[in-house]
Amino acid sequence: MIEFYKYQGTGNDFILIDNRQVIFDGDNIKLIAQLCDRRFGIGADGLMLLENHSELDFTMRYFNSDGKEASMCGNGGRCIAAFAVHLGIIKDESHFSFMAVDGVHDASFKDDIVSLKMINVQTTKQLNNGYFMNTGSPHYVEFNTDIDAIDLVKQGRDVRYSSDFKPDGTNVNYVQFLSDTHIKVRTYERGVEDETLACGTGVVASSIAAFLERKENTEFKISVKGGSLKVHFEVNDQQHFENVWLIGPAKMVFKGRI
Repeated sequence: MIEFYKYQGTGNDFILIDNRQVIFDGDNIKLIAQLCDRRFGIGADGLMLLENHSELDFTMRYFNSDGKEASMCGNGGRCIAAFAVHLGIIKDESHFSFMAVDGVHDASFKDDIVSLKMINVQTTKQLNNGYFMNTGSPHYVEFNTDIDAIDLVKQGRDVRYSSDFKPDGTNVNYVQFLSDTHIKVRTYERGVEDETLACGTGVVASSIAAFLERKENTEFKISVKGGSLKVHFEVNDQQHFENVWLIGPAKMVFKGRI
């Protein structure tokens, strides 16, 4: 019997397992995919294992719903930070740190809101009609005046599997300005191979692209299908993006045993 917890961050939902005692095999791709299946399993966009770290508060291992260990997930990072607080392993909720696949992340927790420091973004590239960058996961961002009219799954899949992004593919975001500091984002996530209600690394990439598009603001409110997030960052003289923070809610939905 494995005890699991279901968390969601703006509709991006995850299975979380306390694996500090190594009770779960993270190499079992078939099992992870089965647990994430929405009809024959628990159902989730991904699964995360919280594991020990020798120096930091914990280690985050993230798996996409296809069962494969994946690149960084921003909303997953916020959910596992809240999970660690709820497990009682965090001594200071105003500042703690954990290891993820893309390096160390700082976080804070207050009233179900998690602030998560993301990696610096050193390189952005204009590609086709949009921007490409790595915010912990690779993201292509394109602007449109009406993103609700887009067939996101079809267009996202076409971009994700295009020759520009071979062999690993990319996540795909379509962005619409609602004001100078407010954007709306829809994301097609690789590994899930569908639109998700939110994507943390995606809204970070979209916010940086919004700055590149208008060269004005470094703090954005982002509307996604699952709710609302905030991103703020600093830009240095070399157009590198530093001190990048992703902020939003992370809540437990239920727990169970399987």
